[in-house]
Amino acid sequence: MDLALIKQLEDKAFVWFKNSNQYIVVEKLTASIIEQLLCKESIQKIAKSLVDELDIPPIEALNFVTDLNKQLVIPNTIKHTEENSVVLEYEVPLSFAFENYYLINSKIIKVVFSTEFELSLIHPKFAHLETTATTDVDFLFQVFNNSKDTFLIVDGIFVGAWTHENIHYFQGKFCMKIIESIYQKKENEWMGVFHASAINYKEDALLILGDSGNGKSTSLALLQAQGFHCIADDFVPVDTNHKVVTFPAGISVKPKAVDVLISDYPSLKMAAEYYYKRLNKTVRYLPPKNINYKKKFPCKALVFIKYDTSVELKVSKISNLEAFESLVPDSWISKVSENAASFLTWFSNLPCYQLTYSNNEMMYATIKSIFEEEL
Repeated sequence: MDLALIKQLEDKAFVWFKNSNQYIVVEKLTASIIEQLLCKESIQKIAKSLVDELDIPPIEALNFVTDLNKQLVIPNTIKHTEENSVVLEYEVPLSFAFENYYLINSKIIKVVFSTEFELSLIHPKFAHLETTATTDVDFLFQVFNNSKDTFLIVDGIFVGAWTHENIHYFQGKFCMKIIESIYQKKENEWMGVFHASAINYKEDALLILGDSGNGKSTSLALLQAQGFHCIADDFVPVDTNHKVVTFPAGISVKPKAVDVLISDYPSLKMAAEYYYKRLNKTVRYLPPKNINYKKKFPCKALVFIKYDTSVELKVSKISNLEAFESLVPDSWISKVSENAASFLTWFSNLPCYQLTYSNNEMMYATIKSIFEEEL
C-alpha cells in the first residue's frame, strides 16, 4: 500500500496520503476501511464485513463506505501538482533595485530584489547577517515580480511563482531554499519544517508552539536572555535524523512585547518596525545570540506555551493526539514516504506539554525541568 501510511496512536489512527501529503486523524475502524479501499477491496465486501461487525443495516454500511471512498480516499489519492511548481513565462530583469549579501555558515548568499515590497518580505529577518558586497558568492537568489506574481530563481533555476494572496508561501519557500543552501541538503532530505520556536539547553532542544498572540516568540526571547540558546523562531527545520537544526532568522517581536523585553535587549527601543499587511501585524526583529549555525540537537519535547495574566503557572502533559492537531496544519512535512513514516515515529514518541504562565521565573524553571526530565 504505497499510497498511504497508517499508524495507530492511543485510541485513534494517523493516516498520511502520499499524493496529497495530507495527514488526518480517524477512528481505528475507519483507518481499517481506508486501508482496504487502498488495497482495492470492493466496497460491497467492506460494507458486508461492517454489517457483521457493527450490526448495522446494510444500506447504512454501504453508504458509509461509499462516502468515505468518495470524499476522502479518492481526492487524496489522485495526482496533485503544486501550483507554484508550474513554470510560468517570465523574463528576468536586466537590473534589480536592491542587492544584499548575507553570510551564513561561511557561505555568501547574494539576494537581488526588483522592488521594495519583495525586499520587505525577506531582508528584515536576515538583516543581522548582512555582509559587504563581494564577487565571491556561493548562491544567487533572484526575486522579482510581474503584474500578479512574485518569482524566485535560485542559481538560474526556476523555483516558483506566487500571487500576492499567497505571498506567505513564497516566504516559506525562500526560507527552505536558504536551508538547502547553507546545509547542502535538498528539500527531500528534510523530515519537516515546523511553525514553532526552538531553544537549546546543553545537548537537547525543545520546540515551543502556540497560536499567534500567545507569546511564543516573546517567551523565546525571554529564555534566550536567561542563557538558553535560540535555535529558530517561526521556522524550525528538522532533518531526517530527527535533529533540530538552527535557522538564523531574527526573533519577531510585536509592539506589546517591547516593554517586556527592553531591559534585556535595550537595542529594541531603536529597532526598526515592519508592518505586514496580510497578517495585519507590526514587528521588530531581535538578532539571535547563537552564532553557531552548524550544531544540531535531538528534540526533547513539544511545549505549547501561552502567556495569561490570570495564571501564575500551570503545566500539564497533553496527549500526542491533541498536540498533533495543532502542530501539523501549520507545518511542512516531507512528501517522501520514508520521511513521512519517520515523522510519525518521531512525533509519536515525543512528550507534549501545555504551559500557561504569567510568572517568568516560574516559566524558566519549568522549561529547565522539562529539559532535565524532572517534571
